[in-house]
Amino acid sequence: MLIGIVGKPSCGKSTFFKAATLADVLIANYPFATIKPNHAIGYVKIDCIEEEFEVKCNPQKGYCKKSKRFVPVDLFDVAGLIEGSSEGKGLGNQFLDDLAGADALIHIIDVSGETDSEGKETKGYNPIEDVKMLERELDLWYLGILKKVWRTFSRTIQNTKQDFAKAVAKQFSGLKVGEDDIRKVVLKLKYESEKPNEWSDEQLFAFAHELRCVSKPMIIAANKIDKENSRINFDNLKNAYPELIIVPCSAEAELALREADKHGLVDYIPGESDFEIKGELNEKQKNALEKIKLLLREYKSSGVQEVLNKVVFDLLKYIAVFPAGANKLTDSKGNVLPDCFLLPEGSTALDFAYTIHTDLGKNFIKAIDARTKQAVGKEYKVKHRDALEIVTR
Repeated sequence: MLIGIVGKPSCGKSTFFKAATLADVLIANYPFATIKPNHAIGYVKIDCIEEEFEVKCNPQKGYCKKSKRFVPVDLFDVAGLIEGSSEGKGLGNQFLDDLAGADALIHIIDVSGETDSEGKETKGYNPIEDVKMLERELDLWYLGILKKVWRTFSRTIQNTKQDFAKAVAKQFSGLKVGEDDIRKVVLKLKYESEKPNEWSDEQLFAFAHELRCVSKPMIIAANKIDKENSRINFDNLKNAYPELIIVPCSAEAELALREADKHGLVDYIPGESDFEIKGELNEKQKNALEKIKLLLREYKSSGVQEVLNKVVFDLLKYIAVFPAGANKLTDSKGNVLPDCFLLPEGSTALDFAYTIHTDLGKNFIKAIDARTKQAVGKEYKVKHRDALEIVTR
């Protein structure tokens, strides 16, 4: 799973990325501080099952803090996108191509309205314009890729009677477009897939738009929510886009808390609504943390962890599943509950076995629920926070 972080310059993308990963990246308040994409590991948070089984887990990937399990996901932060990016403005083509392999996108918006469309300082800018701009640029990017080959390609499909969804999915596999995605779009638009060569330019644009929406679903992180006009802008944003998931957040506050926790100044679990001060602080640090406490009280969290969780669990519809023996919760090296895997909703016990290791899938006999000790077959639909042992021949 690969999640891309996008937005205009100077909206807080790199701060959000660093807050989510603690990766060493350049953070600057000028446009195009990021040129090459940054790539690092972020984490989604779930309730660990260690307390149920009265053990202390030791994850081999990710980590667990006070029974909150953090499961790794791949994040990458591309350079700022501006109007005209789909035509190459601001090296836009390069930046958009970096997104081709993404499963979902996090759109970081400066909800304060203190940066204009190109990331320059201003006052009173309407962040709704950023949503319009970015969605249009992404649609035009998809349209451009389609148009490069469409007329010849669509004529070939029409003349040879090929399966439309299969042919398009193969042609555009680099964008992670699946056959089911294409069938959904054609059904929604009520297009004649048998005659793609006769589609108008307007139809092709609508097809590109819907294809982008299903293959690159997007959540909005309304960043800088602690600024003066942010609350009003946030409410306006939600009213303008009721169909989108929009989360208020302060990447700057989250980064400060994670850095303070890392250096032993506070005890903080990402995504929580409070933290405990542990170390000696100067007045400047105390004042900064007091402001963050007020933010957490109002919004229940900084929003960064909530954004990551909503992308994976709400937008992409994944679930977390633990490999766990019915009688033993350790691996061959004695690690307790060492792994936790993310799978698409609707995955079966057999899918889970293959996710752990190909040999487990090939030699699958049954799975055993570590909670109930009951055996389940290969068609069993795994549930969020299931704990299963795979039995092989």
